[in-house]
Amino acid sequence: MKKTVPGDGPVIIKKYANRRLYNTETSSYITLEHLAAMTRDGRDFKVVDAKSEEDITHNILTQIIMEEEQRGQTMLPVPFLRQLIAMYGDSMQAMVPGYLEASMDSFRRNQQQFKSAVEGAFANSPFAELAKQNMAMFEAATAAFKPGVAAGLAPAASAASKDDEIAALKAELGRLHEKIEKLGD
Repeated sequence: MKKTVPGDGPVIIKKYANRRLYNTETSSYITLEHLAAMTRDGRDFKVVDAKSEEDITHNILTQIIMEEEQRGQTMLPVPFLRQLIAMYGDSMQAMVPGYLEASMDSFRRNQQQFKSAVEGAFANSPFAELAKQNMAMFEAATAAFKPGVAAGLAPAASAASKDDEIAALKAELGRLHEKIEKLGD
């Protein structure tokens, strides 16, 4: 999660009594949305109370989650929240943070593996070939509008290659349609 970017260590964010957040790296005031974006970008930061220098990062991150949940971006189901609240004061409370962190790390790895698998599944599929053909047609069309390029093409050769491409696309579309029909059965 931690990403090294300008400067060493986390970016220090100061929270003032008037509830404003000040980014010491950019010398500017920011919002919780900025901190959420920094988190998504993998930027490491530490939020401190400007007066006491107390680390309040946990409170601010919790506040960001609460605001996301209020906007309808709910990821924490009610049963999970109830179980989490029930763990406070339990003898296992000290183990929960480490367990949740390890679970999220595992989820992230699985998410990345799933994404790679899906991309790999389509790499050699008819969809990938169709995308290549579409790109070739797009490049041919843009080349036709470049000055001097279209004039050098022989009309018969150009028409023949376009007819071949159209025939190939129709054949591919037919094969895809057959596959869809078989999946529907």
